[in-house]
Amino acid sequence: MAARFANPVLPGSHPDPSVCRVGEDYYLATSTFEYFPGIALHHSRDLVHWRPIGSALDRPEQLALDGIRPSGGLYAPTIRHADGTFYLACTLVDPDLPGSTVGGSAGGGAPRVRGNFVVTATDPAGPWSAPAWLDGAPGFDPSLLFDDDGRAWYCGAWERDPAGRPGRTTVWLQELDRDRMALTGPRHFLWEGAMRDARWAEGPHLYRVDGAWYLLAAEGGTSWDHAVVVARSRHRTGPYQPCPRNPVLTSRHLGRGAPVVGAGHADLVQTQAGEWWAVLLAMRPTADGTCNTGRETFLVPVTWEDGWPVFAPGEGRVPLEERAPALAPHPWPAPPRRDDFDAPELGPEWLLLRTPRERWWSLTERPGHLRLRLRPASLADRANPSFVGRRVAHASFAAAVALEFSPAAAGERAGLVLLHSDAAQLRLDVGGVGRRTVRLVRRAGGVEEVAAEQPVGPGPLLLGVEARGRAHRFRVADRQGAWRTVGTLDGGALSATVAGGFFGVLVGVHATAGGAASATVADVDWFEYGGIDAAGPAW
Repeated sequence: MAARFANPVLPGSHPDPSVCRVGEDYYLATSTFEYFPGIALHHSRDLVHWRPIGSALDRPEQLALDGIRPSGGLYAPTIRHADGTFYLACTLVDPDLPGSTVGGSAGGGAPRVRGNFVVTATDPAGPWSAPAWLDGAPGFDPSLLFDDDGRAWYCGAWERDPAGRPGRTTVWLQELDRDRMALTGPRHFLWEGAMRDARWAEGPHLYRVDGAWYLLAAEGGTSWDHAVVVARSRHRTGPYQPCPRNPVLTSRHLGRGAPVVGAGHADLVQTQAGEWWAVLLAMRPTADGTCNTGRETFLVPVTWEDGWPVFAPGEGRVPLEERAPALAPHPWPAPPRRDDFDAPELGPEWLLLRTPRERWWSLTERPGHLRLRLRPASLADRANPSFVGRRVAHASFAAAVALEFSPAAAGERAGLVLLHSDAAQLRLDVGGVGRRTVRLVRRAGGVEEVAAEQPVGPGPLLLGVEARGRAHRFRVADRQGAWRTVGTLDGGALSATVAGGFFGVLVGVHATAGGAASATVADVDWFEYGGIDAAGPAW
């Protein structure tokens, strides 16, 4: 029997995947929006098993994410390789700066583009260069093509008339001078989508296959109506004719109760064995339509018929299980459930909010612990608060943290958090001077309420959450005592299908001085995260 694999191949919020092959190695880039380090990079030998190798933007001086709103920041990278160099093109979105509106939201308004850029590296694990900003490159979702004749090309999506025709975009193409890292020559307008009056034709990629040019794009917005469409031409600059079978992949016709929804934003790759595959984003909703894991990276097979790509042949939708590529299986060691913070730096699974302008965390001041310094900023601010988090990758999971924290002022708090944005989060906070309490806080629509509160004694504490679908049960214990429940909250309120946005939920730890200066620290001995059976024990 042929080997099988389970989708998604990158669970948790890994949207807008782009893939390239170099010999027998595959490299994948995904969006990170307002989180730092920016643009997650993974490596695989079989397209199924992926290991994190770093981020393209991991130095504060490379690019500023200060003040970026939730789901602003770094959009839809494309990774390519040519002549021994890796190239990565991306868009920085900032709602506070003037520029063209960009798309994909299921709602009305769209954020604004600050600019498009390219970074380069000889090793995909880094270091990557400072961004080369492409003056005059409008729009968003840039892609790169390196042709056999040595020329390089840039294509992207552009909302040409946001006021008169909102959401109607044009895919355009222009030559890229790699020596100057600048656009050159005439601009060619290629495509406005497969469907009549199409909304948000975006995420374009160009490929040359058997002498023809293929334009792959997303369409319909990145929510329920997302889709993959394709067109082809005998000439690079067009005209492009749409595939008569468009959309070539979507879940919009299956309804919101389908096991996989929102399929789109695909990128093609051909293996050394000659097979074609596509990575793309999609979501796994619960029965009620919520999805805290966000937009994840899926893998589907592609064949060719009559000169057109056929996605997921014989099925026509994104499968949760599929035959594996004809490549030798190459699994990587499974990451541990517990991080004891013994390394000198945070692992690649951890993310910060926006650009850190000071070193407020340490793994060396107290060896074997993650130390967070309390600062004025909190998770309610569009700042860089003292927060580290990792992606929620399971509908049912358990997370726990061992925390040592003695507040010195009334506004000082630290604890466990499930974070969607500054407006939507669930927190189990420790605070109180003289009489410590643990407080369960729900933040929705930017409004906070205390759902439950319990006194806790001195000394180290364990804080935990068990999520079984929407029900999120928060617990507390001292090091010797038994767990006790503080309260249960609806975690589905953090889903992007409810709260909006493009990124999934993170779980982690935070610390704040509540707007004041402070010398207090919070020490984290360990952090555990793992999936659980929806009806079984947590650990």
